[in-house]
Amino acid sequence: MEDMLRVGVISSTHGVRGEVKVYPTTDDPNRFKKLKTLMLDIKPEPITLNIESVKFFKNMVILKFKEFNNINEIEKYKGRDLLIHRDQAVKLGPNENFIADLIGLQVVTDEGEDFGILKDVLKTGANDVYVIQGKNKEYLFPAIKQCIKQVDINAGTVTVHIMDGLLDL
Repeated sequence: MEDMLRVGVISSTHGVRGEVKVYPTTDDPNRFKKLKTLMLDIKPEPITLNIESVKFFKNMVILKFKEFNNINEIEKYKGRDLLIHRDQAVKLGPNENFIADLIGLQVVTDEGEDFGILKDVLKTGANDVYVIQGKNKEYLFPAIKQCIKQVDINAGTVTVHIMDGLLDL
């Protein structure tokens, strides 16, 4: 499991006073109001940023960090991830997992056969979709009870049921 979780990506600057537009990668963008600090994912070592203000515009979050006071200081960080420590994350409910913990899990069928590796999770309006890399092909499985039977983070496996017609696409 990763110690850091991505909550957003800096998409562009906003104004000239060092604010940035952030595309949230968290289920609840309002969580930015509760955060005091974030980590800016830069090499070799992420740096801690202190949040000064939070605003919302359309589907974006506008953040102002105490460390940056003009557009020139922050502009070079466009496209960078904003991370939090796992202990800052929201508490998960039953049968909920962080996407970062799902990626890379071994996928097996409910009949015990190796099927592939969970490569990505797509967020859609109705339900998430698991992208599974099979032996020769990529498959999309809806994250519904009928398809995803069990997720065992500790064992590193996802058990799936292959519904009729699912592999025909």
